[in-house]
Amino acid sequence: MTQAVLPQSTLPGPARMLEVADGVHAYIQEPGGWCLNNAGVLLDGNRGPVVVDTAATEARALALRAEIGKLTARPPRLLVNTHFHGDHCFGNALVAGPETTILAHELARVEMAGAGLGLMGLWPDVEWGGIELRLPDQTYDGGRMVLHLGTRTVELLYVGPAHTTNDTVVWLPEERVLFAGDVLMPGCTPFLLMGSLHGYLRTIERLRALGPRVIVGGHGPVCGPEILDETAGYLRWLRRTAEETLAAGLDPIEAALGLGSHPYVEWQDPERLVGNLHRAYVELRGGAEGETLDAVGIFGEMVEFNGGRLPACYA
Repeated sequence: MTQAVLPQSTLPGPARMLEVADGVHAYIQEPGGWCLNNAGVLLDGNRGPVVVDTAATEARALALRAEIGKLTARPPRLLVNTHFHGDHCFGNALVAGPETTILAHELARVEMAGAGLGLMGLWPDVEWGGIELRLPDQTYDGGRMVLHLGTRTVELLYVGPAHTTNDTVVWLPEERVLFAGDVLMPGCTPFLLMGSLHGYLRTIERLRALGPRVIVGGHGPVCGPEILDETAGYLRWLRRTAEETLAAGLDPIEAALGLGSHPYVEWQDPERLVGNLHRAYVELRGGAEGETLDAVGIFGEMVEFNGGRLPACYA
């Protein structure tokens, strides 16, 4: 299989560190496609910062570490992983210092350990570098964990199953800034193969109730609350499409190939539609939210949808 080639206008640009509130920074890697994720840095006076997620490869993780170093000379004291996917946690060992505590939901740690470095096998031509998986040191198993960073309050909210079974969002209630992980990805096709369609829709309404002012998604540009409506619109469209194609007796790859143009075809990574239809079909047939599916086999169908080419990955 060959790797897809993106148009020149969508090739990765330089990563940027943006201050989205006082002492709150978003590290943005555009255009936000496969494995080009975002991260966050929360400064805490004279103490080490809190980092939200890392990056996929050695080079990208070291670049993130260097940008953190421009904000503060202190190593991170806490690092939060929003979920188990490698683009958000492969750089843990490189960004975190020996005294850094890595936090995640208990389910994320379990999934991270189970997946290992398997993501690398999907894109063997990517220069992953010297990645060594470092698992979270501390987990929470309820719906909420509160961090007190001086006068700043930070809430870790478990909102899965949505993108995955183990999604955490990082919410700053006073600043009204939301680090949403891959639950929200402006300009990118949502991906719920490892999560839940019905759970995702519930999660969107839960996040809407927070009243965020600024949203840093797991991929794509910094945005506002409009991404909640956009994502909910996609999910409702997906559900309607799945209901129609399932009733017509089409399997997910047939349904995706037969759709042609649709309202979301211009979003990044349109091949995710195949995986999303698999998830929708399972739940429409009465399957459990977050039920384990054959992710590797379904990825192969996504390659088929993409004309036999691997989805473009510029990690």
